[in-house]
Amino acid sequence: MDASTSLETHPHPGAHGAEHEHHELGWWRKYIFSTDHKVIGIQYGLCGLVFLFFGFSLMMLMRWQLAYPGQALPVIGKWIPYIFGPGTMPDGKMAPDFYNSLGAMHGTIMIFLGIVPVAFAAFGNFVVPLQIGAPDMTFPKVNAASFWAFGVGGVIMLTSFFVPGGAAKSGWTSYTPLADIADKGPNYNVIFSGQTLWLLGFIFLITSSLLGAVNFITTIIQLRAKGLTWMRLPFFVWAQFVTAFLLLLAFPPLEAAIVMQFMDRVAATSFFLPTGLVVNGAAVSISGGGSPLLWQHLFWFLGHPEVYVLILPAMGIVAEILANNSRKPLWGYKSLVFSVLTIGFLSFIVWAHHMWLTGMGTAVSAFFQTTTLLISIPSVIILSAFFISLWGGSIRFTVPMLFATAFLPMFGIGGLTGIPLAFNSADLYLHDTYYVIAHFHYIVAPGTIFGLFAGIYYWFPKATGRKMNDFWGKVHFWPTLICMNVIFLPMFLQGMVGMHRRWYDGGQGWTLSGDHVWGLTGFQWNTPISWAAWTMGLAQIPFIINFFWSIKHGKKVNDNPWEATTLEWTAPSPPPHGNFVTTPIAYRGPYEYSLPGRDRDYTMQNEPVEPRERVRRKTTEQPVLV
Repeated sequence: MDASTSLETHPHPGAHGAEHEHHELGWWRKYIFSTDHKVIGIQYGLCGLVFLFFGFSLMMLMRWQLAYPGQALPVIGKWIPYIFGPGTMPDGKMAPDFYNSLGAMHGTIMIFLGIVPVAFAAFGNFVVPLQIGAPDMTFPKVNAASFWAFGVGGVIMLTSFFVPGGAAKSGWTSYTPLADIADKGPNYNVIFSGQTLWLLGFIFLITSSLLGAVNFITTIIQLRAKGLTWMRLPFFVWAQFVTAFLLLLAFPPLEAAIVMQFMDRVAATSFFLPTGLVVNGAAVSISGGGSPLLWQHLFWFLGHPEVYVLILPAMGIVAEILANNSRKPLWGYKSLVFSVLTIGFLSFIVWAHHMWLTGMGTAVSAFFQTTTLLISIPSVIILSAFFISLWGGSIRFTVPMLFATAFLPMFGIGGLTGIPLAFNSADLYLHDTYYVIAHFHYIVAPGTIFGLFAGIYYWFPKATGRKMNDFWGKVHFWPTLICMNVIFLPMFLQGMVGMHRRWYDGGQGWTLSGDHVWGLTGFQWNTPISWAAWTMGLAQIPFIINFFWSIKHGKKVNDNPWEATTLEWTAPSPPPHGNFVTTPIAYRGPYEYSLPGRDRDYTMQNEPVEPRERVRRKTTEQPVLV
């Protein structure tokens, strides 16, 4: 299907309005049950940000128990039992089961209900069609179905907090056989159990991602504007393209595994339950010998590509902002493209480095150690290209640029600290310690989430026609950056003295946690970490106020306030139905900044190449034979 042909079905807004002036969509159809990619992107973004804040709030509750174990939580502690049930925090003191629920749901919500919907679905839905000059996604109704499947999954996950026994307690990885037998006490309900609802909600979330992935791949292949060849695509589109393939190929095995675990819980099957299992001193009657390791393989086959599902969209966002605010092209564009393609391939053959403790043989172990080290190479290429892109640039430190530049060292720390975990010998000690928490969170917290904040500030004017306030953006940025590092940097120290990542008492009873590191014991570090987490929670208030206040009262801007070059900035702000007043045609690459001989330092993709820009190649003189 030719892109120009597809655009003919979406004439410019004036013509569309004249044709359907008597069929204006109602409010519910326009803003709630919409099939417009921009509205769906905003829906994903708002819901994802709400879930992010909710998941972060769960962690802030956990941090009280870690810093002050066994002490009553002031003010709100006595009210939590009225919300989540009487057994959660009796007398304001956190119960162990409630702590486990908070840990499992914090990880699940932050990743699958927060970062993935915002990074992939929200930014992808809103920005990708605009950047490729498309009028909408290829399958608008499938796009709407994707969002509502996500909504149903989110509601089921939240509902699990209020069933008898509370939400899932078996970690965000739902390891068997613990997850298969969890909550199966005297009052066990087949469906209305926290772990069962976790599985049921996950089925809807995976279905949502699969529908979105098919839509993204088809849209990027089929609906690119005329002239927008593969090597003229913005790097953000490449990042979303690879991310869509990761979701499409990695999620089906996990969905099959979740259905099997669901059947283990509700239909007495034994896909993951081993023979000879003893629970509370009594043998469990099992129909056949299942394999707990099979669950781990199926989960981590998604779990490691999922890391790149989180980070690649953020890398794409950062690339756009670095080029725009350094006023020069991205360095090594083709090397960046081939690096993300390599990451996409290698991410499927590294999953077992999460399973060093399962007793795999030396040959298999050597294979996964090698692939894990290899996948760091394209990541280093991307990060190096970003740093080199800043060299010699006329850098503007706008609020999006602050978050984008902070992303670089934060992601660097996360990547470098992952190298010891690639070796099974080092991982035997560091596995399931706070070192792993610190490594992973440097990737997704000051890494990915900084990229998401950068993207929100950057594309907010395109979505609303107004800018967010710069002063309050900086008030949001600096405390967040400082607190992020105060939270996660000491966790490397805690991990290296042996503190386990899931201890309910914060590790106060563990001998090694009594060793002093930088003046405090491993256990004592929990207090400053927790205070930094609560301070960072307060630092998000300026962002929330700034975001909603700016929708109506922010400074009005033109269609291209950042003086950018890609096609989305040729559309009106906010874009109408069909996106573009005239069908865009791409004549150039995505980052034509600071071209010599130009009156301005940016040249947009839809500007034709002038004759004086065409440099005729000198023909090589033929040698004269004598």
